[in-house]
Parts: sequence; C-alpha cells; structure tokens
Amino acid sequence: MNLDSTTGVTGADGGLAALDVIERQTAVLVRNFEMFHRRSDIHDDLDRAEYLLLRTLSEVGPQDINTLAAALGLDPSTVGRQVSALCRQGLVGRAPAAADRRRSIITPTADGLRRMDAVRAARAQSLADMLGGWTEEELRTLGAMFAKYNGAVTRKYLADTERAAAPAPADVR
Repeated sequence: MNLDSTTGVTGADGGLAALDVIERQTAVLVRNFEMFHRRSDIHDDLDRAEYLLLRTLSEVGPQDINTLAAALGLDPSTVGRQVSALCRQGLVGRAPAAADRRRSIITPTADGLRRMDAVRAARAQSLADMLGGWTEEELRTLGAMFAKYNGAVTRKYLADTERAAAPAPADVR
C-alpha cells in the first residue's frame, strides 16, 4: 500500500483503501476514549496510568522497573515516578531483588489489587452496557483486531527490541 499525496491512501487497485477508513475511525476512537474518560467516574479511584500499571502487575506478577516499563511501553523513569506515587498511596510495595539488591521488585498490595479490580469491573460493565447488542463473535473479532492493532503500534514505535517483544497489557491473559 502506498500513500499518494494527491488522492490519499491507496491500495493495490488504486482506489481509496480501507486505511482511509481506519485512519478516520482511529481519530474518532481516540476522541471517544477521551470523552468516555471525561464523562465517566470510572477513573475517580485510579487514573489510567495507575490502573494499567496495577493491571499489568496483576497479570504478569511482581516486576522490576525496567521490565514493567517494557511491558507498559514506557520509559523506566516514567514508571519509576508512577511506582513512587503508588507506593505513597500504599497500592504497591517495593523490595530489593534477591539476585541484585540494587534492583527493586514492585508488587501490588491487597488494596492496590482491590482498587484495580473495582475499576476493571466498572470498565467491563460500561463496555457490556455499550456493546450489549453485539454477538459473541463480533466481540471476539473486535478484541482480536484491537490486540493486532496494538501489537502493530508497539512494533512501530518501540525501537528497543526487548520492549517490542513485551506483551501489551491487553495481550496478557
């Protein structure tokens, strides 16, 4: 597929490709996520960054900052600041790694997991309300396409191969 400066995104047949629809719908999706975030109270207990960090720890287990940063697709200094804030709130604990005491292992606390589970349940209910008329097949297809899209974004924008190989939170089961 090529990007044609005069006609837009084109496929092999020379006509407007599905990429044009995807580009537009991606912009609308981002806007809708922002609107959802502003107009719902789901993230009153935890903000998105806190939720994703706790969810990742819940799914992959205790991690050091670098591994956690790779799983989240963030810089270790950013994750370090997020972890410090969560430590102050009592939502994660930090302990020296047994093999290398210079490294800290981050573990969610019971309160951190409880609050993350509450946000996850509220998000799931909101999605169930919005997508209630969808079939199981449609839901699975959307989930698979989101996972594939997020994988492509990860591969394109995370130059560090270790980061690119790390599972995105949505891919961790």
